[in-house]
Amino acid sequence: MRLAIFGAGMIVKDFFTMIDDIPEIELAAIMGMPNDLETMKQLQADHKIEKIYTDATECLTDPSIDTVYVALPNFLHYKFAKMALEAGKNVICEKPFTLHADQLEELSKIAKDKDLILVEAITNQYLTNYQDLKADLPKLGDLKVIECNYSQYSHRYDAFLAGKILPVFDPKKGGGALMDLNIYNIHFVVGLMGAPKAVHYYANVQRGVDTSGVLVLEYPETKVICIAAKDCSASVRSTVQGNKGSIVVNGPTNVLSDYDEQLNDQDSEHVDNKVHTHRMFEEFQAFRKMIDNHDMAAAEKHMEHSLTVMHIVDSALTDAGIKLG
Repeated sequence: MRLAIFGAGMIVKDFFTMIDDIPEIELAAIMGMPNDLETMKQLQADHKIEKIYTDATECLTDPSIDTVYVALPNFLHYKFAKMALEAGKNVICEKPFTLHADQLEELSKIAKDKDLILVEAITNQYLTNYQDLKADLPKLGDLKVIECNYSQYSHRYDAFLAGKILPVFDPKKGGGALMDLNIYNIHFVVGLMGAPKAVHYYANVQRGVDTSGVLVLEYPETKVICIAAKDCSASVRSTVQGNKGSIVVNGPTNVLSDYDEQLNDQDSEHVDNKVHTHRMFEEFQAFRKMIDNHDMAAAEKHMEHSLTVMHIVDSALTDAGIKLG
């Protein structure tokens, strides 16, 4: 894989803390705004990135690049993923994939027509701890209740209250607690349960954006609550409860650092089989293999999952009366 990174923000800086551990991924380029130049030059020096661009079109004409990692703000994902696909590049796109399901359906069609890999960078789906948790689910018997809470007070909320609206709280830019934090919980649940039969979103809405909210997903035998907040905080953890036991995930669902399994009348078992300390390592290992092997079947499987998530997002936003973009 010869990769071009689109973006120079926090997620990109985080990405660079682990990417040197996957030497098979060649860092062909980084593309950002002119005001990102100093940051990009430092990243180039630290990680031996071959080229720097401040124009996406120019970057996409580079024949040496085969894959683009779209790590831009939420509202730009659709535009730049589409540009990259139309230029014949495979695309890895940060979460949330798009702002609306129909945008993702369009991107998926373009990728299929052009025989390109298109995948969402959503960490939990690729983590060994998550795969082990899925394998342990039958031990819990009939699943009754799942609760996920990813709440962390944002210092940007203070600015929001003072009248300064930053992207994370801007509905026009795909902001809000659902898209920023609860999206991880949705992926976590969909990977375990598939598509729900009903979706309800009870959001605290200020100036058209959800600063916190409770998402309820209904399955035939299981009730799911996904909580996310940027205007308040609480212990971050998730529980999966069945009639034969429970699993408690310690920390956020995008990291899935470890979990505790408590079967009825048995001692608790602590599980931690992570293969790397960084949550993004396993997903990019998987992307490298998928792209190097042109594994369209694997990409399609992950696309079905991402589309299910985006349809849930659409239903949740509609239920709460929130309009993004």
